[in-house]
Amino acid sequence: MEGATETTRVLVTGASGYIATHIIQQLQQAGYQVRATLRSLEDAAKAEKLRALCPEAAHALELVEADLTKPESWEPAVKDVTYVIHAASPFPMTPPKDESEIVTPAVDGTQAILKACVQAKSVKKVVMTSSSVAVRYGSSEPNKTYTEEDWMEPEGLDAHGKSKVMAEKAAWDYVKELPDEDKVELAVVNPSYVMGPVLNGSKCSSTDVVKRLLEHSSLCVPKLNFSIVDVRDVAAAHIKAMTSQEASGKRHLVTNDNMWMKEIAQVLSKEFKSQGYSVPTANYPNAVLNLIGMFDKSVKMIIPQVNKVIKFDNSRMKEVLGVTPRDLKETILDMAYSLIEAGIVKKSKKYRGPGGIQADKEEEVDKKEEGDDKPKENGDLKEGEEKKEGDETKEDEKKEADEKKEEKEGEEKKEEKEEKDNKEEEKPAEKTEESKPTEESNPDDTKDGE
Repeated sequence: MEGATETTRVLVTGASGYIATHIIQQLQQAGYQVRATLRSLEDAAKAEKLRALCPEAAHALELVEADLTKPESWEPAVKDVTYVIHAASPFPMTPPKDESEIVTPAVDGTQAILKACVQAKSVKKVVMTSSSVAVRYGSSEPNKTYTEEDWMEPEGLDAHGKSKVMAEKAAWDYVKELPDEDKVELAVVNPSYVMGPVLNGSKCSSTDVVKRLLEHSSLCVPKLNFSIVDVRDVAAAHIKAMTSQEASGKRHLVTNDNMWMKEIAQVLSKEFKSQGYSVPTANYPNAVLNLIGMFDKSVKMIIPQVNKVIKFDNSRMKEVLGVTPRDLKETILDMAYSLIEAGIVKKSKKYRGPGGIQADKEEEVDKKEEGDDKPKENGDLKEGEEKKEGDETKEDEKKEADEKKEEKEGEEKKEEKEEKDNKEEEKPAEKTEESKPTEESNPDDTKDGE
């Protein structure tokens, strides 16, 4: 498979999605021409954020309109495209009233994109974003690690789970039935629970766990276990699957390791407690969680997963795609900081920022303010003691004038003494002792002599 060239154009569907933004950014950083789809181009602010994902890109991001519910919109979208990364998929924040609202556009939209790729004649491969849910979800067999060979049946799954399973199966079935002259290669990426930094401040369901923990949305945390992967690793896996011949015709579980929600909370608490965030780290008793689920639909959605652990094999991710998973602590903290920086989670007064940058700035300000409060050296005044302009100069002039006055008075007295002494010498000397002046009888002599 060819890498990035001047003529290699990649289409990414669902451009504003959490995973898609990272795929676009990494593709542009690698030098690809990228075209991306939005359901509407009317939101100028959203489009501008996407164009700013990679400011140094050799090729500007091209945005086009295309909708999973509008099959006719995909033919112009895939024109002159070499690869398609199909990341668009509906994901509900709360259960829909009718599951067909999620399942139908996921399945029909995938088939419409594949049909358009066949008609375009330029598309060599489609990489589809599926999910580990299509491999296994819910209960797990004891001591079993699930691989790409495992398939989850859609029965019993929620709308999102069904949409993932059915859309992926529809993609494999469609490609399988293509005649040889119309063959388009297909590779599928099945990420587990995706975490890591959000780009452009885009809100998505993947941020829900960290957001709730930082905002202390509940007193405790449910006993949920997550198989986690970093969004940056997921994006890299899509690009590797796109260019790797060995990835063609295969599924790829993309995951790192498992963590309990309590463990995620502990990582966050250790980092953010001193920054003014109170993160709950105790588990809910099951009975209490069930009671809350009666009134909160979002809680009701996760109750079936309480105390369940599912492990996945990520051998193909590491060996075929060559993606080494990031440390999960880095993944969690990078996501948390990105949510705060984007304003999705409110900044606390003690917030220091990534790497303590904000704390350093505040410390400099504090030191400056503290220094202003201290008495300064060299006769300066403390803050609050006003010193009028020119006061210091006036004091110096007054002191100099006083010194000159004293010096003049001393000279005058000295002259008076000398004149007096001369007159005394001109008088006839007296013979009696009583008429002689003495030092003791004229104390001014001592004073004048100073």
